[in-house]
Amino acid sequence: MAELSQFSYEVAHLIGATVLMAGFQLLYQRRLFAVLNTFAFQALALAAAAAWQAHVQNAPHLYITAAIALVFKAIIVPGALHWLVEKLGIHRSVETAMSIGWTMMAGVALVALSILLVLPVTANAAALTRESLALAMSVILLGLLMMITRRNAVTQVVGFMALENGLILAAVSAKGMPLVVEISIAFSVLVAMTLFGIFFFRIRERFETLDLNDLETYRGDRQ
Repeated sequence: MAELSQFSYEVAHLIGATVLMAGFQLLYQRRLFAVLNTFAFQALALAAAAAWQAHVQNAPHLYITAAIALVFKAIIVPGALHWLVEKLGIHRSVETAMSIGWTMMAGVALVALSILLVLPVTANAAALTRESLALAMSVILLGLLMMITRRNAVTQVVGFMALENGLILAAVSAKGMPLVVEISIAFSVLVAMTLFGIFFFRIRERFETLDLNDLETYRGDRQ
């Protein structure tokens, strides 16, 4: 039984770390389609994390969460963004507000901050829960960092959804989290995805670009 528990802990830790490393990979990518493919991989790892937590916690409802993450976040959302990029003729390279090296170092610092913040607060929780929540907080902060350091609107949307992946990872890692919370998170990101798509079309139609630098230049010209 102890060996089985240790095995469950190590597998959950490995899958959570895979979600986190995919967050770093998102920060590293310089091509838009590579960003979308990496996000799909992160969502796939998230689905695996939810399914494994369902097995470990004996919580069948988490299999529904895993299915939602697999179908919507790993397949439908990346596919829709691929279609938007092709349809709108968006520039495929990703421009950043700071160099990749500095961005990666900032990401490492945020992971360290997450560990320092989460572990003391969850001192009375199980080791698996504590480390999973620390990983989830790291994924959230890396998604926020991506939103801050990317100048293309599509990559900022991906950063938002990567942040939401961290929220789902935290939800499935905490025992007793009701299914309605996880479904509401998934529903909110689908609504946001729809709204983002509408705005993309309107912005592209009006300004013929989704690059934030060009939009800021246009705003300066208007002033």
